Order: sequence, then structure tokens, then C-alpha cells
Amino acid sequence: MAQTLRTVNLELGMPQVSAALQRLNGELYTSKRMGISVTKLIHGYGSSGAGGKIRLAVRRELAAKKAKGEIADFIPGEEFSIFNESTRRALSKCGALRQDRDLDRYNNGVTFVVF
Repeated sequence: MAQTLRTVNLELGMPQVSAALQRLNGELYTSKRMGISVTKLIHGYGSSGAGGKIRLAVRRELAAKKAKGEIADFIPGEEFSIFNESTRRALSKCGALRQDRDLDRYNNGVTFVVF
């Protein structure tokens, strides 16, 4: 699998939760098809009132996908740290993650999906 990182902004255009989830599923399909190792999702954290709902819905969806084996893992931005075991595994799969500006910044407005 290629050691590539892809970024997707799910909050662009301030969509409703249903539209953000629909885009999430399409973007994850695209990432898998492209052979991407990790996709960084930007979903916001709720400062505008809409991002928090998207963040919660996205993480619920990712938990379900992980349970079904559709994704290997996901890492909430606030856990994206070199001290987190899931992050260390993701860093070994995708070297580009070491350069990500959110590493060790505890940003709850992003989530990383590992394939």
C-alpha cells in the first residue's frame, strides 16, 4: 500500500450532517480505490454550532466501519500524538503523517482514517 496521505474537508460549505456523511462515504471509497494509506478528515469541532454535530456523526460512522472491518482504524485529532499507540502504527504505515501540522496539537476538529 502506498504511504500517502489525503486530506478531505467535510465542513466545506457548512453542509448538513446527512450531506457530510454522504460525502464521507464517497471520499473514503475514493481513498481506498486510490490506495491511500491515511485520510485526514476536517470536520470542525463545533464552534459554529454545525461542526460538532458533524464531528460526532463522522466518528460514530467510523466506529461502525471499523467494527465491520471496512477501515483499519481511526484516530481522533485530540489523540493524534506520538504517545498514542494507534498514531504510532499509522506513522509506520504513512511516513507523510510525521509532517502533518496537527501531530501533537490535540485538534478535535480533525480525524485520521487508516486503511
